Amino acid sequence: MIFDFDLFVIGGGSGGVRAARMAAATGARVGIAEEYRYGGTCVIRGCVPKKQFVYASRFHGEFEDAKGFGWDVGEPSFNWPKLVAAKDKEISRLSQIYLTNLEMSGVTPFKDRAVVTGPQEIRLVNEGRVISAKTILVAVGGAPFKPEIEGTEYGITSNEAFDLKELPSSVVVIGGGYIAVEFASIFNGLGVKTTLAYRGDAVLRGFDQDMRDGLTDALRERGVDVQLGASPQKIEKRDDRFLLTYEDGSSVETGLVMFATGRKPLTEGLGLEEAGVKLGRGGKIEVDEFSQTSVASIYAVGDVTDRVNLTPIAIREGAAFVETVFNNVPTAVDHSQIPTAVFSEPEIGTVGLSEADAITEHGGVDVYKSQFNPMKNTISGRMERMIMKVIVDAKSDRVVGVHIMGPDAGEIVQAIGIAIKMGATKADFDATVALHPSAGEELVTMREKFSSSGV
Repeated sequence: MIFDFDLFVIGGGSGGVRAARMAAATGARVGIAEEYRYGGTCVIRGCVPKKQFVYASRFHGEFEDAKGFGWDVGEPSFNWPKLVAAKDKEISRLSQIYLTNLEMSGVTPFKDRAVVTGPQEIRLVNEGRVISAKTILVAVGGAPFKPEIEGTEYGITSNEAFDLKELPSSVVVIGGGYIAVEFASIFNGLGVKTTLAYRGDAVLRGFDQDMRDGLTDALRERGVDVQLGASPQKIEKRDDRFLLTYEDGSSVETGLVMFATGRKPLTEGLGLEEAGVKLGRGGKIEVDEFSQTSVASIYAVGDVTDRVNLTPIAIREGAAFVETVFNNVPTAVDHSQIPTAVFSEPEIGTVGLSEADAITEHGGVDVYKSQFNPMKNTISGRMERMIMKVIVDAKSDRVVGVHIMGPDAGEIVQAIGIAIKMGATKADFDATVALHPSAGEELVTMREKFSSSGV
């Protein structure tokens, strides 16, 4: 059978674009459809604009700290519309680069919604055109999830937060994951009275407990009202403000309610189930280690599979898909020991296992931990401790987890991630000469065990 394309990709985000370009480089005829803007969640309404807003929010603290170093910065003022305009300009530039790179790679891009109408068939909704493809790759990502409570329509998500017409005087961020603590830090840093309401007993479920407790304390110290065990029941609109009521009957009036309560795969209305593709909990696409679905000709990568929802993983999965299908080199992505950062204030960087997970997986573990005031803080007067934690398998001496909270934690952990992936031992860390003066030197100078667990 002659197909219109050898590969058709649905979704113009990081994973889909990487797969499309790599497949085209093999000589394959590749088409790709994106109904919104090329670049996907990360570029348009995720990682990139979020990090820009993080930078903006941190200047507030920098201005305060500068006084301790002899700088008189007066009374700084902040212009929200100017930040949004600068963000929009940069995102437009990046989105155009994504599209240009696709075209230069020989990929045929469509600005349209594509739905699957068969194992090897796609329909472009706006054009009403049916396209055949030998292989289909679904890389549509995910979208923010809002709980079903009364008045949920009055709350925004991270999608809308990037384009608010003006900053509210106060905000309640509901949730306790990456997005929740990051936006709580952003709003707080920009001068908004911020409440973080989370139903759990500590933010960042799944992270090491010291990071969870440390960030909760630090957020409070910076002025965020962290309310734990708080489950929202309803939102009522009161003129230009909102009344948020919790399940225990307590309530708070605020200028804005933001839901950061998780994300869900964007599979609704794609025609996947009708084509025979098996979907799992929350609508995620079930795939094997090579990203193949229950239909042999259909694959899926990125957040839509709900494996590890991080941009670099989507890119890796897209590349592995091409190696498997177009280069005949079966390639599976290793989803373990992935370095990641939470761009809260203070920042968290982590790679490997938490202490609890390390005990479960390895049995006995030795824990090395250090808490100290970074050098910059000693003059600025900011009393905020940095936390570093190294978790070691007691039997093999391998370092199985490193967790950092404090300035540049993500940058430090990116480098440490290489050592962890290579199987570095605590002896290797100890043999490494410290870079002085730096915060990172703590990782190679910790000699005394803080504790031993599960032995």
